[in-house]
This record gives sequence, structure tokens and C-alpha cells, in this order.
Amino acid sequence: MDAMISADATAGEAAYRQIRHDIIFGKLLPGARLKLERLREPYNASVSTLREILNRLASERLVLAEGQRGFEVAPVSQQHFKEVAAMRELLEGHAMRESFARGDVEWESNVLSAHHKLARLEQRMSAGDASATEEWKRYDREFHAALISACGSCELMAAHRQIFDHYLRYQIIAVIYRGDDASREHRQLLDAALARDHQAAANVLGRHIQACVEHTVRNGLLAA
Repeated sequence: MDAMISADATAGEAAYRQIRHDIIFGKLLPGARLKLERLREPYNASVSTLREILNRLASERLVLAEGQRGFEVAPVSQQHFKEVAAMRELLEGHAMRESFARGDVEWESNVLSAHHKLARLEQRMSAGDASATEEWKRYDREFHAALISACGSCELMAAHRQIFDHYLRYQIIAVIYRGDDASREHRQLLDAALARDHQAAANVLGRHIQACVEHTVRNGLLAA
């Protein structure tokens, strides 16, 4: 019985991660109705497990639970993107300050490694390799997570992960890639981290995030 419960829990966790991934990476579109019966086969989960998963995702604000009407993927808007961006800057800026103060040589090595992988993917994106989009964003997330990984607070890092995924969702939906400007900002963040210059990093981060929001609004990539 214990093994069966464990297998069900593992399958449920796998389904949760896949549905969450598909929402963040735009495979389940904003506003899409999430019919439990239709989700059973593609996610290999029972209706009861799917209901638990969607309620869990509702608590993360990635899904809307509408009582008797069921569930739908959370909508997107320019205003919400601005709010998400402001929260990301606040959390990441604070976490970077703590991380820069605490980080050791191992932390520096992790930051360097994460930046190297991101830079290689940005080269592919700049060359027009659209197939690299998901991998590029995975390394983008890894680099920013590495910057704050020495902050000393599990709660702060968990909050940052959640808000970063909301931000990432907007980047994927709006197909935001700013090319050499973004790559240059990532390099500046790396240099500031190695120099333990939090103020310089905070300034770059603010420009980095705000430019993404402005690009989205200016090009009408999201509804007002």
C-alpha cells in the first residue's frame, strides 16, 4: 500500500510540474479552459489528482478556480506584467545585496558557469535559432538564481522563484528577446557580482527589467 501511495504521489507531482511548465511556456494559453476529463490522458493523472493540481496552481495564481465553472489558465495584461516586474526587481535586488555580501569562491564559480551557458544560448538566439527559446529562458532563470543563491534565505529564494516564473511567462507569451542589449546587461550583472558591487548590479537590474516592460508595451505585445 505504501508503495502504491508513493507511486501515485510521484505521478501527481510529475503531472503538476508538466502542467505548470506548459502554462509558463505558453503551451496552455491564457484564458484556456482546463477541462479535467480532457487533461487526464495527456498528463496521465486522475480527475481527483488533476483537481488537486489545479487548486495548487490557483494558489500560485497561474490558474483561476471558478467554483462550479471549473478552472482556466490565468489571463495576462500589461498592468499585471508591470506589477510582476516591480516585485521581481524588489525581491531580486534585495537578494543580490545579501548574496554579494555572503558569497564565497564556490558561489562565484556557480555564477560564472551559469553566465557562460546563458551567453552561449544568447548567441544562438541572436543568430535566429528560434528552437532555442525554451533553453535560453531556462539558462536565464539559472543565471539570475545563481546571483542570489548565497543570500541565506530559503523563503526569499522561493518567493523569487515564483515571481520570476510569472515574469518568465510574460516573456514567453510576448516573445520578448532584446538581443545584444540584454546580453550586455547580463555581462554587466556578472561583472558587478564578481566585484561585489551591489549598487551597480541594482542599477543594471532595474534597466534590464524596465526595458523588457517598455519593449512589451511599446510593441503592443500584450493587451492593455
